Amino acid sequence: MEYTGSKFVGEYVDRRMEGNAEYILPTETRYVGEMKDGMFHGKGTLYFPSGSRYDAMWEKGLAVKGTYTFKDGLQYDAEHWHYCDSYDRRFYTEICYGLKPSVICQLTNMDPPRKIPKGCYDCGDGFYNPVTRIIRDYKSHFLRNADDDEHEWIIRTCRKGEDKIVSPKPKL
Repeated sequence: MEYTGSKFVGEYVDRRMEGNAEYILPTETRYVGEMKDGMFHGKGTLYFPSGSRYDAMWEKGLAVKGTYTFKDGLQYDAEHWHYCDSYDRRFYTEICYGLKPSVICQLTNMDPPRKIPKGCYDCGDGFYNPVTRIIRDYKSHFLRNADDDEHEWIIRTCRKGEDKIVSPKPKL
């Protein structure tokens, strides 16, 4: 699989990936689970470089039922998603560990927040440089080029490197 940049650890049947296996994509996302006829098939888990995972039942390469779990343990539930909705704007760490005193702001789920390079944005899976329009992961590896829609969304919604953490001024 040198030509795709992927790596496969497992058995082949009739030159197709088969049985319990590990498939590593060029993005370092790993699939660990059952394969049939060269496709994800049966129980299997995708492990993402961010630390999150997707446990699923697969049929002919498609996930038919699964659970996405974020790095911090929060599980996504499409039907009963209550995290950071219009009724409760707390971060997951605040739900788990409680709110901080009102004079201490928590800007992200990560506490303390990640340091963003000057002029860049934290877009969730890496840092975005609006000048080069390149998104790099948090270890500075290339992830992708942003198209116009993603560029506009990042500029509009994500934290920028120059954002300063503001605290109350001491009384004089």
